[in-house]
Formats: sequence, C-alpha cells, structure tokens
Amino acid sequence: MRMFPSADPIADTRLWLDRAVIGLNLCPFAKAVVVKDQVRFVLSDATTPEALLEALGEELLRLRDTPASEIDTTLIVHPQVLGDFLEYNDFLDEADGLVEALELDGVLQVASFHPDYQFAGTASDEIGNFTNRAPYPTLHLLREDSVARAVAAYPEPDSIIDRNLATLETLGHAGWARLFTEAN
Repeated sequence: MRMFPSADPIADTRLWLDRAVIGLNLCPFAKAVVVKDQVRFVLSDATTPEALLEALGEELLRLRDTPASEIDTTLIVHPQVLGDFLEYNDFLDEADGLVEALELDGVLQVASFHPDYQFAGTASDEIGNFTNRAPYPTLHLLREDSVARAVAAYPEPDSIIDRNLATLETLGHAGWARLFTEAN
C-alpha cells in the first residue's frame, strides 16, 4: 500500500507538510510561511548527486537573492536521486560544503528529510525517526535569520524535540499512515 495517495511528488510533499509538519505541529514555525505563501517547492529532475548539487547551488543563490517576503524557505524534492538513506546522509556533507563555498555559511542552511530517515543509534522502525521522514528525499533550505527570529519568539524551543517524540509515540505507526491515507 502506498503511504501517499498520489504519484505527484510535490502534491505528496504538500500533503505531508500540511498533515504532519503543520497538522501535528512538528515544526511550530512552518505554518506562518505556508499561510503567507513563502515556501518554494522545487521538483528536481536530477538523477545523479552531481546534478542535484548543481540544482542545490542554483536554489541557494535564488533564495539568497530573493526577499524573504517572497520566498522564505525552499523545499527541493528529488525523487530520482539519493533514495538510499546512507548515500543521502553522505551527500549532506557536500551540501554543507556548497553552502560554505558560496559564502552562505551563517546565512542559509540545509535541513534534511528522507522517507527512510534514521537518527544515529535508533532502529529503522522507531517512530521518532518519522519526525524527519518525508514522502521523497527532500532538501530544505532555510534562512538562518528567519530561524533565529522564530526560535527567539517561541517559548521553550528546546522542548520541541521531546514534544514531537511524545506526539509520535501517541500516534504510532498506524496513526502516521492514516494521516496520509484518510481524507480529512
């Protein structure tokens, strides 16, 4: 059974963002940029890590050069490359290196989501891994100043991780699957 109802990576990513990230409040900062239509969704046709790195560079520069009021954050969905989580995880070092090479360190950052995301020291089926599981491998480009402002305005930001784990423990695997297979 497919977890997500469509074969459209952007539609599935929007559904995940709406029902999990915002719906479960996994990221209390996400709703504001979605409501203001400041999220750029990019479907990458990259089939190699090199092509994805090139696309990442283009999107980093676009985000740098575009006012936050127009694009505050970008999600690059790349279903044709880095489907293996370990290869994806290794690629993140290259992504961080590109941020530095473009002299954007401290300005932009790359966060990561993957359908098989697994935190170090956890079993692959642990529900806590689902905090970073998206329908497709996804690079999330963030403005550091936007993150800093959001964290400063949020009471007890250090509690987010524990709250998310508790939410997912309560929801369980079956509840997670229902988020995407049942009409709301």
